[in-house]
Amino acid sequence: MPPVLSMPEPICLIENVDGNTLVFNKDAEKILSEISQPVVVIAIVGKYRTGKSYLMNKLAGKRTGFALGSSIQSKTKGIWMWCIPHPQNPGQTLILLDTEGLGDVEKGDCKNDAWIFSLAVLLSSAFVFNSLGTIDQQSMEQLHYVTELTKLIKLKSSPEKKDESGEYKRIFPSFTWCVRDFTLLLEKDGKSITEDEYLMTSLEMKKGTDKKAKDYNLPRECILHFFHTHKCFVFDRPASKKKLRVLEELEESELEEEFVEQATRFYSYMIAESRVKTLAGGFEVTGRMLAVLAESYVKAIQSGTVPCMENAVLALSQIENTGALQDALSKYEREMDNHVLRFPTETQQEFLNLHMEREKEAIKVFLGRSLNDKDQKYQHKLKELIDNKMNEYSTKNETASRDFCRKLLQQLSLTLEDDILAGKYSVPGGHKLYLMEKLKVMEAYNVTPGKGIKALEVMQEYISEKKDVEAAVIQADNTLTEKERQLAGERRAAAETCNVMAPDI
Repeated sequence: MPPVLSMPEPICLIENVDGNTLVFNKDAEKILSEISQPVVVIAIVGKYRTGKSYLMNKLAGKRTGFALGSSIQSKTKGIWMWCIPHPQNPGQTLILLDTEGLGDVEKGDCKNDAWIFSLAVLLSSAFVFNSLGTIDQQSMEQLHYVTELTKLIKLKSSPEKKDESGEYKRIFPSFTWCVRDFTLLLEKDGKSITEDEYLMTSLEMKKGTDKKAKDYNLPRECILHFFHTHKCFVFDRPASKKKLRVLEELEESELEEEFVEQATRFYSYMIAESRVKTLAGGFEVTGRMLAVLAESYVKAIQSGTVPCMENAVLALSQIENTGALQDALSKYEREMDNHVLRFPTETQQEFLNLHMEREKEAIKVFLGRSLNDKDQKYQHKLKELIDNKMNEYSTKNETASRDFCRKLLQQLSLTLEDDILAGKYSVPGGHKLYLMEKLKVMEAYNVTPGKGIKALEVMQEYISEKKDVEAAVIQADNTLTEKERQLAGERRAAAETCNVMAPDI
């Protein structure tokens, strides 16, 4: 089970230095690198001082966390991150990204806003745009960054001529428009309409081909073109102007009832409907992978190039597949090491079965983390490394068998060795006695379990080593037996001589 995430407050993910340089925060990278679960990433963008941070704190289930500004200054600089366990899906982590306000007058470089906007799109699985008042042409103009996405984000390193509209919708996040301090009636032609219908009505195109019509239609086309789903929420003013200055200190009972109900609906929808961040090919992104993507995109911006999703995925694939290979190999080694103490296996087939089971587990680990392993390059490399490790464990298994068998024979032969030293077999018929004791050793050896695959080989070595000893016993036996025969003959001859010389009585 992955460790329980503990992140009591947000941390800066991408720092905006002096309003013109973006820097990836290594502390945030460390936090993300420890998240092996798939992540749901909700990012919010919008003009500064529009209440973005309040909505993100709401999604975190907290009253405070992301900084709420009460003055005309933007409080959030760069992109801030808050990682929390997903409220509904235990196997996922919810990552909230709060971005600095667009159009901050204190920033000198407006291109910085465009990069913040594009990074929010690149990193999120659910993109929230926050604005004040109504969805009108002025608010559409605040969204002009969406018209520049094709210039700010490259899908492929060498763009093809074919239409890539489907690619954008598959890779880009969902789109939710939050309209704050909304005072209009949701009506069209005298009939009530839903918030979503209000959004889709606002995204309708104007007829015509003149510049005015094109300028009007362009942001609407881009919203419909880039994002796969479109949702809208409208919010009443949460409290009086005076209370807004201490909004994070207010209890829900002190907020406007309608606003509380709207915020609750927003929370329920975003938590239930926001999906796991995925890459081309349907690969689910983990926190560790999100860190790699974020760093890759920021480095591209720092170098003056446009973030390329294909290049980022290729770099991520190399890192993930290398990590997957190491994880899988470590899994194989750990599992095999657990069995080394139980070596030797009784048969070679038992060892092979053990290896194959551990190999299956290792491949499962690899497949669980590997990403876009084209031509199974890394999987083939894993197979090669596991085969090498198998040979090492096979040698250990053989050594364990050989050591066990030699020690066993040494113990079983103690009586035999002692009798040899004591000269027990240096008697006529000693070879027969030796063979009987040797047979006892071999029988006891054969019935002892756990000898492993080198049992026969070690026994043959033992027999070979004892050939000289047995030859000496045979030679002694033959010599002593021959002498005994000679003595017996001499005794018989002497007896016969005595019988011949004895006088008759």
